[in-house]
Amino acid sequence: MTEHVFAQRLNNAPGATVTPRLPPRAGLGPLVPDVQRLAVLRSGGLGDLVGAEPAVAALRAAYPDAEITLLGAEQMRPLVEGRPGPWDRFEAVPLVPGVRGGAGPDASPEEVERWAAARREDAFDLAVQLHGGGGNANPLLRRVGARVTAGPAAPDAPKLDVTVPWTPFQPDALRWLEVAAALGAPPLRLTPRLSVTEEDRAAAASALAGLPAGRPLAALHLGASDPRRCWPAEKFAAVADALADAGATVLVVGSAADAGRADRLLAAASHSGSVVPLVGRVGLDGLLGALERCALLVGNDSGPRHLAAAIGTPTVGVFTSANLVDVAPLARAWHRVAVSWTPRCARCGRGYLQGDCGHGETALDDVRAEEVVGLALELWEQSLATP
Repeated sequence: MTEHVFAQRLNNAPGATVTPRLPPRAGLGPLVPDVQRLAVLRSGGLGDLVGAEPAVAALRAAYPDAEITLLGAEQMRPLVEGRPGPWDRFEAVPLVPGVRGGAGPDASPEEVERWAAARREDAFDLAVQLHGGGGNANPLLRRVGARVTAGPAAPDAPKLDVTVPWTPFQPDALRWLEVAAALGAPPLRLTPRLSVTEEDRAAAASALAGLPAGRPLAALHLGASDPRRCWPAEKFAAVADALADAGATVLVVGSAADAGRADRLLAAASHSGSVVPLVGRVGLDGLLGALERCALLVGNDSGPRHLAAAIGTPTVGVFTSANLVDVAPLARAWHRVAVSWTPRCARCGRGYLQGDCGHGETALDDVRAEEVVGLALELWEQSLATP
């Protein structure tokens, strides 16, 4: 449904008067009237939620009286509950193909229907899809039973009441802000923000107790949900050595799944005594508290890089050319990117955009260690020189 048709239908509703503040082609649509309960669907990984935060913040400002419920992956719960942000409630989404975010078998049809029925009981006035092209997410959002639905749709995806065309190779942050704008919510900012709590700081203090005093901290994150997006650990070792030479204590962060990569880094690093492995040893709270204390994070295109940037820690990220467009930081004052312009499997040579070959090998082997070291040292010096 186009924005002007949507506005006309709202104006024709009993007792409703809606006047778009700008013509539809200007990108700012009318506010949906009488929104008391607003749902946002954004599942996936932690970085996916962070990337949608500016759009949710815009919706919060435009609908200040609404209770906002995030419909997200279970792993996102600690980023929402008990933490200041533009949302009020959290409800975990079942593991639905194309929407899921987490390990385990797909949810059964019965489980999905129980979840949808519970959400219909929530009686949402507005449900917004900030997840993807809509092939799987839009049918799920429709089952929530909101009075008005909104979100992007690829050409072959079911449409919602307010639809923004989905096209590939668009920065996600701008894509979601465009959806918010179609609902009368102009952008407040382009960059995500995430609060660090006292509980996060206490968890980090416990994990980092006993570190050498007086040495600033840097962090490395070696993992990613897709192994093709993992820059080789041996090249990360060169970054660790360079940062250690520059006076850093280097924290290696990540989940237990990253332990093998951390072991390879430690074996290859010349200054392993300055490297502190925290892989699998801290939860999300301790990770956020530790990243806040770091002058820099160097990592792959994965959740911890997004988290670090959202709490104000400078980052250097290693990206494929495709992901550079979608999820790389929009600003470069405090963030740097190293890019594989021809990403391909290090074993068979299959191109990244040709699909996963299943070898589980990096597609970033052409990114030189010298390039990432240079970017890291440049941003390290900038960070230490800035109060």
